[in-house]
Amino acid sequence: MFRDKALPTMLVVSTPSQDLALTNCAFCSRGQFAQFKLPRADYGMCRVGDQLVFKVLPHDSIQDGTLALNAIQRRCLKVSNGDNVSVERYALPSSKFGLVMIQAELDFVSKGKKQETVDATIISKELTKRFSGQVLTINQKVSFEYLGTNFTFNVVTVLVEGRREGEGSAGLLTEDTVWQFETPANSGIKIVNQKGGRTTNLFKTKEFNFQKLGIGGLDAEFGDIFRRAFASRVFPPHVISKLGIPHVKGILLFGPPGTGKTLIARQIGKLLNGREPKVVNGPEVLSKFVGETEKNVRDLFADAEAEQKSRGDESDLHIIIFDELDAICKARGSTRDGTGVHDSIVNQLLTKIDGVEALNNILLIGMTNRKDLLDEALLRPGRMEVQIEIGLPDENGRVQILNIHSNKMKENSFLGADVDLQELASRTKNFSGAELEGLVKSATSFALNRQVNLTDLSKPLDEDNIKVTMDDFLKALDEVKPAFGAAINTLELCRPGGMLPCGEFHKHILKTGRTLVEQVKKSDRTPLMTCILEGPSSTGKTALAATIAIASGFPFIKIVSAENMIGLQEPTKVAMIAKVFEDAYKSPLSIIILDNIERLIEYVRIGPRFSNLILQTLLVLLKRNPPKGKKLFVIGTTSEKDILESMGLLESFNVDLVVPRLRLNDMREILQAQDVFDPEDIDTALEALGPEMPIKRLLMLIEMAVQGKAGEDAVSIRRGHKRIDIDHFFDCLRDIGPYAQF
Repeated sequence: MFRDKALPTMLVVSTPSQDLALTNCAFCSRGQFAQFKLPRADYGMCRVGDQLVFKVLPHDSIQDGTLALNAIQRRCLKVSNGDNVSVERYALPSSKFGLVMIQAELDFVSKGKKQETVDATIISKELTKRFSGQVLTINQKVSFEYLGTNFTFNVVTVLVEGRREGEGSAGLLTEDTVWQFETPANSGIKIVNQKGGRTTNLFKTKEFNFQKLGIGGLDAEFGDIFRRAFASRVFPPHVISKLGIPHVKGILLFGPPGTGKTLIARQIGKLLNGREPKVVNGPEVLSKFVGETEKNVRDLFADAEAEQKSRGDESDLHIIIFDELDAICKARGSTRDGTGVHDSIVNQLLTKIDGVEALNNILLIGMTNRKDLLDEALLRPGRMEVQIEIGLPDENGRVQILNIHSNKMKENSFLGADVDLQELASRTKNFSGAELEGLVKSATSFALNRQVNLTDLSKPLDEDNIKVTMDDFLKALDEVKPAFGAAINTLELCRPGGMLPCGEFHKHILKTGRTLVEQVKKSDRTPLMTCILEGPSSTGKTALAATIAIASGFPFIKIVSAENMIGLQEPTKVAMIAKVFEDAYKSPLSIIILDNIERLIEYVRIGPRFSNLILQTLLVLLKRNPPKGKKLFVIGTTSEKDILESMGLLESFNVDLVVPRLRLNDMREILQAQDVFDPEDIDTALEALGPEMPIKRLLMLIEMAVQGKAGEDAVSIRRGHKRIDIDHFFDCLRDIGPYAQF
């Protein structure tokens, strides 16, 4: 493609007649036609205004120095009659300039509420016949008449011979060019018999930038939604009818609170052309009047029903978004309000989605935190069949979310140069999107607070010096905690003095615990690992379990203990235990500690008595594998091994580790580490302690002896350290008795 020497500007005038205006040609005088004429052709080519290329024909009514263009051409060039435009001869490239495919948007010349059915096969042949040999450019609009109606087509995309898609912006229309048609939203034009449709006007944009939409860490989930719910709607209706599959009519987004379910639904609405989605908060549908609730549900579908009857397959897509779906679609028969309203809502929805007169132009998007409460019939294929779990974001997702929420700070130079979002992402395991937003808000509050003078609030603020630093984010991490995070503070209470050196047996248990943690982390064959620490009372089983859990670095750690369930009824306790496991399934790596299992199942020796309901719950949960991609490590502790064995609970654990009482060498190690005895008194103390002792009892005994009878009466001060008087130590040993348990 090349240009000849530029010609002088020419004066723009109107096309001589209406029939010539519909040819999409430019017209010049016979005297100037030779300047545009192509070799061995009866027409010429010109480029006007460095934008569009037109076929040029001579006409007797056109004066020298003028170029006749129709109204559509003038509008594309943004000129009016009487304006001067630069015009130059255009020579066609010698090869590889033919249009392989052209995608055009059809519309009426004059807008109005007209309805017209256009056969794609016939009109493509007609347009090829009329405009063959012309050069068409992206965004060029061309007017034509078809069956007595004036139309325009706008060139949306082209595929030029020998070039990849997107490389060419113009090409020559030939007899082999393939046409693809689309129509603007609500244009009234219905395209039929179109083959090989490639795009749709369903979406406002041709590509999705999720971060610009404010969606972070959900690319995979959004991709699944598009594939399952929208991919079939991109193709022309006749293609889908030949496949014999109906469109997906329902999507369920479920997962923990704050993970972006509502955000995805809201952004889907923004991406779509045409009708605005209807957003329904679950409880708003309910009414105290008989039949009113069912009418409210029917009204949601009224527009879609009317349009499907009038436009059939060409109907726009109607989206209805149900927030908090579990509020109105509970399993039928599960509510005891006596009205049956919830059952009627489910029945009404099922009828509209997949009943005898089911609609094919609707898409329901439901959101819930409690998928387990929904009626099963609503979730089967043909109804809300696409069920996408919106889980907690991974580290890359957290980086995206932090970028989104701190982007404006960065643009306006309010974000400190020391802020490392990658580091923050690694520190925010199991944070939801909402919690990450809360973290950014908290960090910002620290930065803003530095600029506020609390003694004089009327003092002017220094806006230019606001900086959100890494230190602000670290302070915010102490303030904002994830709902599905590790209960480190609770675990530290299980070992208030830290983990003391307790001899070879305890070291072996900690080493085995670390090995099991690594196995859960790295092995795909072990999604569930269970280990029980059993042994006499007060031997430090809970402290060992807490130490293994804290050292694991798992993002979710929870301890289930009877002390948190005092006074609760059996069903409530079962629900609490089950919820801890359900929460653990939302995290990629989790640890649950079942502390003092015999207390959890309410075992007492008199009878014996225990809660069979809680026992059966534990038996089920300890055998149930977590969902795909999730891993769980359960650590149990018990002082009643024989009882658990008789109940069949012990065999539910993969690994059985015995936590013994301290032996003499173990006790010596602890006494030396405590540094409260004179070296010559340690052997005497050990002789009095006996061959073995639980660690809790030993630590209690040492603490009693250190406190003394009255200040320093029993403790001598040497070299700045407290030293236990050995006689007082013997007194304390007699006081606690040989069978005291701690």
